[in-house]
Amino acid sequence: MSAQTRERTIVRTSLLGIGTNIALSAMKAAVGLLSHSIAIILDAVNNLTDALSSLVTIIGTKLAEKPADREHPLGHGRAEYLAALVIAVIILYAGVTSLVESVKKIVAPAVPDYAPASLVIVAVAVAVKIALGLFVRATGKRVHSDSLAASGQDALLDSVISASTLVAAAVFLWWHISLEAYLGVVISFAIIAAGVQTVRETLSKILGERVDAGIARAIKQTVVAADPDIRGAFDLVLNNYGPDRLIGSVHIEVPDTWTADRIDAVSRRISAEVYERHQVALAAIGVYSVNTKDDFASRVHTQVERIVHEHKDILQMHGFYLNEEKKQMRFDIIVSFDAPNMRTMFDHVVADVREAFPGYDVQAQLDTDISD
Repeated sequence: MSAQTRERTIVRTSLLGIGTNIALSAMKAAVGLLSHSIAIILDAVNNLTDALSSLVTIIGTKLAEKPADREHPLGHGRAEYLAALVIAVIILYAGVTSLVESVKKIVAPAVPDYAPASLVIVAVAVAVKIALGLFVRATGKRVHSDSLAASGQDALLDSVISASTLVAAAVFLWWHISLEAYLGVVISFAIIAAGVQTVRETLSKILGERVDAGIARAIKQTVVAADPDIRGAFDLVLNNYGPDRLIGSVHIEVPDTWTADRIDAVSRRISAEVYERHQVALAAIGVYSVNTKDDFASRVHTQVERIVHEHKDILQMHGFYLNEEKKQMRFDIIVSFDAPNMRTMFDHVVADVREAFPGYDVQAQLDTDISD
């Protein structure tokens, strides 16, 4: 899907949400005022916040599609995450406001006066919100728009809230027990919980999340398949600059007999294939050389790997190379985040390798468990 098609889809879906929520809000406000129902009035206010959320989604999408410039050479894609954060704040504000009003009604209750027509309107609103929520959420996931998906999820929550007002009305009509204010408290906490969840998810993306395991494995498979002599792909790092905007780097293990010309040609091929298949731009491809000229280096490699993996919390060793002439070996190891102290574990492993090979200059690098 092109960027323009994606933007048009988000804008059209958001405009549909705005129109629907304004109409529902007007109907619910009228019903709430006529029936003196605080729950229905709060539901109407919640629909207005949904309309505002859709407007914020449109603004965020427009900002995100701005082309790269000197100040932002990697584009403005993260504006969508900021839009989702604004939506979360709106949801939280609506929840806190609703909670305050509900508590006021508990202190000074008002007896509701339901009419059949008003309940029919609320029931229709429930059906409309379910349909709208499912459509908006599905569209948001399809075009990878967090703010649109959040709006859809919020609409589905609203349908539950609206349905609960019908339950409260039924209880009052049958048993003459008013649950309005208490239901308002429950609704308020549900709105606040949704806002907190959206804040957490959005902040997680802004801070930088772990690369999806499926994407990481697929990219590494593409990298290794680019040339039959590539021994492995490691240290995949992907930076998120907005939905569908991933820029990163990777290391490859290649024979120490490769020339700079071949490394250059293969690196270009890898970059092109990864972008074509996964829409990920590899800004850099590092190289680890692998011993191919004698069996001694292979035996040392096996010994070092055994020593390294005798320690728990060691996930991987890669990039091993032995320079027998200079009595030098180098390699990288990945320590699990579960280790009590990653640096202490790393130092301990390196010390054991140096003890086993006292005549060698051991150059080890601590890698982070960034991707699967």
